[in-house]
Amino acid sequence: MRKLISTGSPFEKTAGYSRAVVDGEWCFVSGTTGYNYATMTMPDSVEEQTRNCLSTIRAALEEGGFTMADVVRAHYYITDRAFVDVVFPILGETFGEIRPAATMIVCQLNKPEMLIEIEVTALKRRS
Repeated sequence: MRKLISTGSPFEKTAGYSRAVVDGEWCFVSGTTGYNYATMTMPDSVEEQTRNCLSTIRAALEEGGFTMADVVRAHYYITDRAFVDVVFPILGETFGEIRPAATMIVCQLNKPEMLIEIEVTALKRRS
């Protein structure tokens, strides 16, 4: 069973993607930036953007019937090497016990206000 999950972001319709796609026991969450999608505002700090990313991802996973504990893979994209030590503790708060396979890449993102983007894949845990 395939389920498409949306945050209502205008980017999803314009670019033709879903925030997340659930397919069977898997949930694939698209790259998520630090926007508050309810207000379409972007905080200035990478810390706040990281927390917004994680909040949006958590909500998408929950809508699909998953939890953060189901995350098995994470990709982090940051725009400045200096952000590594800033976001690591925030990521550790969320993923410290879960410990998904992860990669962090320093790169440019689609808009200059975007400082971080996070993408995750989750696999439903068996009881």
